[in-house]
Amino acid sequence: MERLKGKSVYKGIALGKISVLKKDDYVVKRVKIEDPEAEIERVSQAREKAREQLQKLYDKAVKEVGEASAAIFEVHQMMLDDDDYNESIENIIRTQEVNAEYAVATTGDNFSQMFASMDDDYMKARAADVKDISERLVRNLYGGDGTDMEFDQPVIIVADDLSPSETVQMDKEKILAFVTVHGSTNSHTAILARMMNIPALIGVDMDLDKLKTGMEAVVDGFAAEVIFDPDEEVRMDARKRIQEEEEKTKLLLELKGKENVTKSGHKINIYANIGSVGDMGYVLENDAGGIGLFRSEFLYIGRNELPGEEEQFQVYKQVAQTMAGKKVIIRTLDIG
Repeated sequence: MERLKGKSVYKGIALGKISVLKKDDYVVKRVKIEDPEAEIERVSQAREKAREQLQKLYDKAVKEVGEASAAIFEVHQMMLDDDDYNESIENIIRTQEVNAEYAVATTGDNFSQMFASMDDDYMKARAADVKDISERLVRNLYGGDGTDMEFDQPVIIVADDLSPSETVQMDKEKILAFVTVHGSTNSHTAILARMMNIPALIGVDMDLDKLKTGMEAVVDGFAAEVIFDPDEEVRMDARKRIQEEEEKTKLLLELKGKENVTKSGHKINIYANIGSVGDMGYVLENDAGGIGLFRSEFLYIGRNELPGEEEQFQVYKQVAQTMAGKKVIIRTLDIG
């Protein structure tokens, strides 16, 4: 039995067999090329294929977690078409006369490091989005199909990290929990995990090579720990707590839609904080009374020009209409 600590993304209990998820390892080599324009055309074709893939993921996410959370993949499409990102790829291909795969991987690393070095936690989490987009392009350039996300039975996913696209491709009826070595509580994957009501831990210092698919594990989102190969006592305790959580959820659902009022008759407003339009589904799912803080930084991510008045208006309008008259407090971007 091995007990490891992590950081909880969603508090819940899960008991079951693990599935160790390992991505296709594409070793990107720097290859000298003679026709830069041909490589740029390859990138263009890979980008077009990525757009089609992201649209399919968006459509799937809309059905499973709602339109607000599916906006994750609209953000990815915008980042995919970012001028700075694409100009960097083309510049590397032309000036260094190298292959498309190397140019995409290098640009992805540079942009990801830029976001990761920022002080704001939300902006820092966007490093994973750039990485996801770049890996998708490289995979398309190599002609790969990605990691197999089909499972025969409900499992606990164990991985180094999970991209939003990997998360949404999974059948949520077959997923008991997520446990990853890396990740961020502000990542889109974390948002989706919460929307799907799946217990999730990040930052777990585990050796994936020593873990075998089919091993049993307990994921405790309350204690922020995972227990691999638990003994019978631990398994029995987990089963008991899972049952208690299910009964508690049923009771809470009975309160949904009702006012938050104390026994003395005092009304309390309980609001939610959001960092993007993609968080709206979680707000609605948990019946928040309004939005206490809407961080607008996401409008400025992955672009080389300021968002126009109309674009900002449409985003704020969407959030306001979704909240149907409930209070929405917007924090404008602070760059001073």
